[in-house]
Amino acid sequence: MPKSPDTNKSFETKLQEIGARSVHIGMVDPEGEFRDKLVSAEKAVKLAKDGYPFCEVLYFWDIAEKTYRDGSFIDRPAKLDATTIRTYPFAENMALCIADFDGAFGRRSPRNVCLAQIEKAAELGFDVHAAFEFEFFVFDETAESMKAKQYRDLTHFAQGNRTYSLQTSALHGDLLAGLETTMETMGVRLDAIHTELGPGCFEAPLYHAKGIKAADDAMLFKNFARAYFARNGKTVSFMSKLSPKLSGQSGHLHLSLRDRDGRPVFSDPSTSDGLSEAARHFLGGLLKLMPELLAMCSSTVNAYKRLVPGAWAPTAANWGVQNRTAAVRVINDQPESTRIEFRVPSADTNPYLTLSMMLGAGLAGIREGIEPPPGSAADFYASKPAPETVFPRDLHEAATRLRASSKARELFGSDFVESFAESREVEHAEYQRQVSEWEIRRYLGVV
Repeated sequence: MPKSPDTNKSFETKLQEIGARSVHIGMVDPEGEFRDKLVSAEKAVKLAKDGYPFCEVLYFWDIAEKTYRDGSFIDRPAKLDATTIRTYPFAENMALCIADFDGAFGRRSPRNVCLAQIEKAAELGFDVHAAFEFEFFVFDETAESMKAKQYRDLTHFAQGNRTYSLQTSALHGDLLAGLETTMETMGVRLDAIHTELGPGCFEAPLYHAKGIKAADDAMLFKNFARAYFARNGKTVSFMSKLSPKLSGQSGHLHLSLRDRDGRPVFSDPSTSDGLSEAARHFLGGLLKLMPELLAMCSSTVNAYKRLVPGAWAPTAANWGVQNRTAAVRVINDQPESTRIEFRVPSADTNPYLTLSMMLGAGLAGIREGIEPPPGSAADFYASKPAPETVFPRDLHEAATRLRASSKARELFGSDFVESFAESREVEHAEYQRQVSEWEIRRYLGVV
């Protein structure tokens, strides 16, 4: 199994530095949810030393906690990752720590898959630097009020909000500052926070981090943003598409590689576009494999409601320098910060799988010397893509292509591919059994 970066401090020493008397241990499930157990600091130290058995049911139920496999749901070996110890933001003398399944069962874990890709980058001489940015809606609703309203006619927070709105920031600055403080307590640094298009809509780009910390930060941001707003009587939504009348919510990923001396790998000022050979080949691998790996970054039924024409989101694998209509945007303002922005993922994405997908495909491009098609400054939303670049139309098609992909199995392992594809097929099958309000309004009394 891949290992997290070594640390010079013991688990117990880190807890003592925080002054932690108890620890929130989080097992991160395939949907990216932090599954919490609160234990004493003494027990956490023991679990870190002796192992942490945890129920395998996390990989045999869906997002609604409905099991789709029969079994005894035994405990499987798991480990606490000492490098992830952070201060818990909502109480004094508490820490949090990420744990994950170990051994053969752990091969299906998104976080372990991500760690393996980071190791592969290291084998090629690269350090990975990455940062997610998330758009989200905030509602003046609680879990109870939403349920009472059957999730319809919800009240948006900051209903007069406008993009980059000073007024929203001026009115609700304390709430936004509290979110930033919550994240800083855990070591999750926000690069900025600003309003976006729509009532109660915000965007929070995270500051770039090295290695697995970038994905850990993204996972913690989403989970603890939900908790922070709930503590303030509000609900935050990272759904990809809430309504045809509202913009989709993105979860873009920025990525760069550096060599062992800290120099940017993607930059070559001597070329016309400022891109190195490694950058071109990384692009080549990502673009070539994107359609067959799409389920990894777009893993919900709802994600495909955003990946349609007219929704300000990509529908095919393409790229361009500074082109915001492309699936992959190259940002080359300065050589030292030259990076690749993956614009396909929605805010509902699992950060570990998106980073795994981008790294796995890009590194394959470097190893195999895959040349990308020509980049373009054209409006990709208005152009007709080549058939081989077009994305799967829905989650079922994406899961089918992932399961059939020999490259996915080579890069991420058959254990992961089989487990994850099955879970996506289950999710789509549940969706197919539902009847939407749109269908009732469109067909009832007419057909």
